[in-house]
Amino acid sequence: QVQLAESGGGLVQAGGSLRLSCVASGSIFSKTIFRIGFMGWYRQAPGKQRELVANITSSGTTNYADSVKGRFTISRDNAKNTVYLQMNSLKPEDTAVYYCNYVSALSGSGSWGQGTQVTVSS
Repeated sequence: QVQLAESGGGLVQAGGSLRLSCVASGSIFSKTIFRIGFMGWYRQAPGKQRELVANITSSGTTNYADSVKGRFTISRDNAKNTVYLQMNSLKPEDTAVYYCNYVSALSGSGSWGQGTQVTVSS
């Protein structure tokens, strides 16, 4: 079982920036397993469904929701078992709980973090 721990959320004014981090760990988890896994960031605003924000493959290919293209950047540091989400030019509509997601390339099973709150004031 893979555990994910997000951090970096908070309250920021519109136009500001935040950097979210997600560290993966587990009893048999290794950097090798992390490196070949598929990582993503999702968000869920009150009353709305959870939606994909960005994801990144093992080879570093990235994909973004249209609403965040040009403002958010996803990256990963395989040596630290960590994935990041740099969020710039934040808007009030970016307010949500942000969740980290890991999908194993070996088993296809997935794990979710507990989420971190991002609040953007106007």
